[in-house]
Amino acid sequence: MDDSLILEVHDLEVQVLTGIYSEETHLPQPLRISITVGLRCPERFTPDTPLSASKNYLDLKHAATTALPPGVHFTLIEGVADHICETLFLQDRRVTWAEVKIVKLAIAEAGESIGMTLRRYRR
Repeated sequence: MDDSLILEVHDLEVQVLTGIYSEETHLPQPLRISITVGLRCPERFTPDTPLSASKNYLDLKHAATTALPPGVHFTLIEGVADHICETLFLQDRRVTWAEVKIVKLAIAEAGESIGMTLRRYRR
């Protein structure tokens, strides 16, 4: 089994055009997005290992924020998650899998988390 490094960025709040109901389709709605990726890694991390041996966490944040196409309406939040996974795979060949969890904040009534998780593997 190969070693892997798991990087995480959790609880990003992002405004995204998404939804299937008429009240959802013309205004962005708040989503809470968490990203976890598996990354091939070197055999050892030493005190002087350069950043290039890992991945900048801001790349994960970028995939869920500025890399989402402005003005594009995603019918399903699964489409948002898929776009984020594809962005992560395109950013870095070492990403072996990506998991994106999305919670729809606007439909919570009592603080519950309503959403989905998508995990994609590099093909």
